[in-house]
Amino acid sequence: MEIRRFGIGQRRPDGPAGTHNVRAAIIDSGPAGVVVELALSRHAVIEPHSNPNTTWFVVIEGGGFVSVGSERARVFAGEAVLWPAGVLHGATTELSEMRAIVVEFPAAGLSLGPGSEIVDGRVVPAGGASPSRADGHLVDERPAPYDPRHGEPR
Repeated sequence: MEIRRFGIGQRRPDGPAGTHNVRAAIIDSGPAGVVVELALSRHAVIEPHSNPNTTWFVVIEGGGFVSVGSERARVFAGEAVLWPAGVLHGATTELSEMRAIVVEFPAAGLSLGPGSEIVDGRVVPAGGASPSRADGHLVDERPAPYDPRHGEPR
């Protein structure tokens, strides 16, 4: 059995240039991709950026906003957002905090073999291969209307 620690005490500042109030803990990184826990404080910004990896941003606590291309949407715990390879994406918080698990998969046909690694949100392949651009959008599904009896945040 293998157990990986993440969360408080395991995080470090992370994100593309211009990112602030964001800390991360790498849970796993290898040939199949990367799994990272992100903790966004109040007024956090993950600057819009793109990378050649298909990425899932899975909100596990709190909420905030995500962007994919020119679209922006509010997200809450229990929602996952697809950040397609090659498409600008980012996340922000305002008055609340948000925790997410980010799962990055290398672009189709791009293997993270010897000499390759994921650095600062992009695959740096051995030999310099470059994946093609993809198009993406936010899913139109929204959570059910807020019901204060459920004790959920707005």
